[in-house]
Amino acid sequence: MSSASTSRRVAFETIRAVNESDAYANLLLPKAIARAGLNTADAGLATELTYGTLRRQGTYDAVIQIAADRPLQEIDPAVLDALRLGTHQLLSTRVASHAAVNESVELARSAGSRGAAGFANAVLRRISRDTPGEWIERVAATARSDDERLGLVLSHPVWVVRAFRRALAAEGRADELEALLAADNASPRVTMAALPGLADVPDGARHTPYSPFGFRLGGGDPEGLVRESGGRVRVQDEGSQLAALALTRALPVQPGERWLDLCAGPGGKTAVLAAEALQHGAGLEANEVSPARAGLVRQAVAGVPLNVPVSEEDGRVRAAGGGYDRILLDAPCTGLGALRRRPEARWRKTPADVPELAQLQRELLSAAIGGLRPGGVVAYVTCSPHLAETTGVVTEVRREFGDAIEELDARAVLTNLSDADPGLPPQNDGSGRAQLWPHRHNTDAMSISLLRRV
Repeated sequence: MSSASTSRRVAFETIRAVNESDAYANLLLPKAIARAGLNTADAGLATELTYGTLRRQGTYDAVIQIAADRPLQEIDPAVLDALRLGTHQLLSTRVASHAAVNESVELARSAGSRGAAGFANAVLRRISRDTPGEWIERVAATARSDDERLGLVLSHPVWVVRAFRRALAAEGRADELEALLAADNASPRVTMAALPGLADVPDGARHTPYSPFGFRLGGGDPEGLVRESGGRVRVQDEGSQLAALALTRALPVQPGERWLDLCAGPGGKTAVLAAEALQHGAGLEANEVSPARAGLVRQAVAGVPLNVPVSEEDGRVRAAGGGYDRILLDAPCTGLGALRRRPEARWRKTPADVPELAQLQRELLSAAIGGLRPGGVVAYVTCSPHLAETTGVVTEVRREFGDAIEELDARAVLTNLSDADPGLPPQNDGSGRAQLWPHRHNTDAMSISLLRRV
């Protein structure tokens, strides 16, 4: 088997596990690449094929349904995944058509039967006869509304398209919807963090515009740099860095403050908080209800010379001890702000998930506020721009606490972190919430609110 064939096999098996067993590509793919012994170039091909196929799956499904002239439900799931992988290569890569068709037919044969291989061959050859633009026009013509057209062409469920439209409209930017959807389908650039006070941005690296310790490498292996630093340099989205800094920089830190990272897993923000706490003479505790993720938190803070105890309790109970000066609540959410990194999430989440998550978010935020001392601050963070998970939650909790809390201007806090203006406009609800966007800031769509207990 050629190295390119091995890369395709790795991508196919990862996609199968994602669609059949609800596996996570970002966890499964690196292990599959290591088992296959792929070199850097072949690993890159496997990664692009996997993530590209998953990101554009909705569009490819629409193309396959037209080319096959049958409902997707009538196609064997393994054969359908082989067709998706082949369609991605035909419509979105420079892979030669004959290679894309032949290799995908072999994957269908191995997963199905000789009949499956013949069917896959016919469908892919049909797709290969026309240009990507012609297929997009055909797919768009099947839409019954503008939102459905955007969902089909830019590969997002319609309910997500509508949620994004409302979130952008909340700051007068509904006209940026297509740019946001397109950004979700692009591979994110690898962003690094040099933990403040513990590591320096390497020579030759390019500083990120908004985080004072974020950077991007011109090339090379980021994991090697992470290992050499002992964890003091790490891969971390700039939005994640800013979410932690919004809490630590919201007000001047007094020595001896007590901080809590309430829902800490997997620990990236915890590491930033630990470095900041070390610099300012504060103490930090972390909590993560999942034992596996709590283990990741302990690994994340291992490079910081600060004792950070990690508990494994329900956050609604853990915060009740009170007396904290600052609490980071990076709440469980739909994850719609990280679709660039976790493309399968768009196909797994449904509108029915939102009310249950919003209820949990409200309960966690209420508990966090209850755990603050007077004058203490909680940063409420979601990696989702969905208004029910952001504005809706904060509005309900502010109504619950009334004059006992006040909202700080998170936009001003983030703007003051660097000389670059992130351009964070006011929300139409008059809140101080800061909303980051992939298409505007090259970050995950992180929502950040700051609430201070009076």
